[in-house]
Amino acid sequence: MEAPVGAVGGSPPGQAHGRREPSDSRLANQAARVIKHRFDRFWDEFGKLTGQAEQRFASANWPGMAEDSARRLAEYDSQVDAAVLELEHDCGVRLAKLSVWTGIKAVFSGLIESCRQSELAETFFNSIARRVFTTQGVDQQIEFVSSDFHVAFRDPGGSVVRSKDSVDGPLDRVLADVLAVSLPEVPWTNLEDDCAVAAKRLAERVGGEVTAFECATSVFYRGMGAYVVGRVWMGDRSDPFALAVLHDDGGVYIDAVLTTEPELSILFSFARSYFHVVVEEPAELVSFLSELMPRKRIAELYVAIGFHKHGKTELFRALVGHLGSTDDQFVIAEGAEGMVMSVFALPEFEVVFKVIKDTFPPQKQITPSGVRERYHLVFNHDRVGRLVDAHEFEHLEFPRARFSNELLELLDRQCGRDVSIGDETVTLHRVYVERRVTPLDIYLRREAMEASLAAVQEYGQAIKDLMAAGIFPGDMLLKNFGVTRHGRVVFYDYDELKLLEGCVFRRIPEALHPDDEMSDAPWFPVGLNDVFPEEFPAYLGLQGELREAFLDAHRDLFTPERWQASQAALAGGTRLPIFPYQTSSRLGDHAPRR
Repeated sequence: MEAPVGAVGGSPPGQAHGRREPSDSRLANQAARVIKHRFDRFWDEFGKLTGQAEQRFASANWPGMAEDSARRLAEYDSQVDAAVLELEHDCGVRLAKLSVWTGIKAVFSGLIESCRQSELAETFFNSIARRVFTTQGVDQQIEFVSSDFHVAFRDPGGSVVRSKDSVDGPLDRVLADVLAVSLPEVPWTNLEDDCAVAAKRLAERVGGEVTAFECATSVFYRGMGAYVVGRVWMGDRSDPFALAVLHDDGGVYIDAVLTTEPELSILFSFARSYFHVVVEEPAELVSFLSELMPRKRIAELYVAIGFHKHGKTELFRALVGHLGSTDDQFVIAEGAEGMVMSVFALPEFEVVFKVIKDTFPPQKQITPSGVRERYHLVFNHDRVGRLVDAHEFEHLEFPRARFSNELLELLDRQCGRDVSIGDETVTLHRVYVERRVTPLDIYLRREAMEASLAAVQEYGQAIKDLMAAGIFPGDMLLKNFGVTRHGRVVFYDYDELKLLEGCVFRRIPEALHPDDEMSDAPWFPVGLNDVFPEEFPAYLGLQGELREAFLDAHRDLFTPERWQASQAALAGGTRLPIFPYQTSSRLGDHAPRR
């Protein structure tokens, strides 16, 4: 391991190597520089991995893209771990001395004053502070509860957002120029023809003459796609837009044109993996994206562009602000009670809080640590727009009065390990926070038949998308799926989720005797990982027209051969594209839908 930055040695109190120990202020100065150095290391490595996306896309190196994604996710914790070790080595027991730590915070704030990623640096500092102090609640003295800096949109014509360029000439020529600048190294199949089709589609969808373009200077890469994002102007009116570019065996082509806020919102969904986008000033980019998608929380936008930890910080700040400005009270969340998690919500704040129960019923063959492992798996896996992202928080403290009596009774009865209920406060020692969606079973009871039929189709497609991504959801009951405000069906119950490669999909053997099928126990041996798709219809919970619609569209899900084919394709390196937009947004039949 490299020598610690600013190390002063780990000698015991008193004399150290014949020298006096440093003063608290000197120790704070050195420790702050250790943290800043480690943040810089994180930022450099994160940027290096992110910057490789352009070449990964140009060469269709999808395994390399996946490897970069995994390394990026791990880099933050790696640098936090290294920083904590250095600080413990340098400071010893004085690291947890309040006067030392408040000095560290003050010096660190000065060190990042001119940093273009100051908000991310503060979150990095907080991660270390909470590791050192295991704080119950929050403490302004030892962490950045609110930012020391104003990180609003600083430079409208600067490094992130290209100046608004007037359209001078045919629209298809302008699109070609934009793409040539944004993606200079890619092997286009036929850029001229693609731009002609895309220009016609764009003009039709915005319903007017495009007079100007405004684009993010960086391309957004994810999976097998690249996206040029911005807005188009029609005089004084503007619409957001995105050009979706794909790369297959035939080359690179424009696959879709998106022109509405809902379409961009789905592209930046909380159920998708994070973009690789090169950016020196994240706050500036987030501000621009917020103008394009004003209904999206700042936290979600930070997460979408790869800054999951800071998105968590922004979510917490929004939560604190909400509690400080409303009388909203934590209540039991709507929907069927789960066997593994207790779920509650703030009715006026669009997230749910999930705490692992102390005990599970016998039919749940999983432990609390196993549940945490499932969340970790989802965090690291491609979520393909179907797995809800979650933030894991520790030691959050809220006033007891903000919890309903019914919820307090439930948490006391079910979650004593992870929840402490005091006279004045409630401490959540471990809680998962997710975007709130409408449980599918409730949605189907509430909505008209047309919307319900669409949701049932989405339900089956969600299962197929997960299958294509190598995920078997396990428990496919309606209550474990939810519907977003855009009508997308997502999965959020992870205790039985597993990788497809570990499953054995089988047909049910024929009964040896007529009364075998009436028995409570199977008449054939069943392995731990055996799955029998023929049994799925019994657990759908769909009736009448909804059931028939599901069977007509997705009957193949009930055959082991369908699942086995996906296993074989994944094992052979085949990955079907799963698009973050509707088929109607696509320009042609360049690639199969699934």
